[in-house]
Amino acid sequence: MADFKQNYFQRRTKDRGPKSNNRITAPEVQVIGSDGENIGILNTNEAISMAKEQGLDLIEISPNAKPPVCKIIDMGKFKYDAQKKANVAKKKTKNSFIKRN
Repeated sequence: MADFKQNYFQRRTKDRGPKSNNRITAPEVQVIGSDGENIGILNTNEAISMAKEQGLDLIEISPNAKPPVCKIIDMGKFKYDAQKKANVAKKKTKNSFIKRN
């Protein structure tokens, strides 16, 4: 049987990262401020507008919690820190090499 062309909707298998701003679907979220202070449970639209006033983004940190935990930080800084953590974890992995004759 011949290989079929991949369906358009099946192409998006790459993870898009954590939800931010208008991609957050929960009606209420637990908000942590940019300074690390717990602001409390807010309506999602209020939390997004609060983040926009500060010139930052609302990023979903823990989506499985009830209600989801979101943090007000810069998306670029968040991605940069995540990439740095991944590089450090990759560096710490041990490579085993078995020599065969």
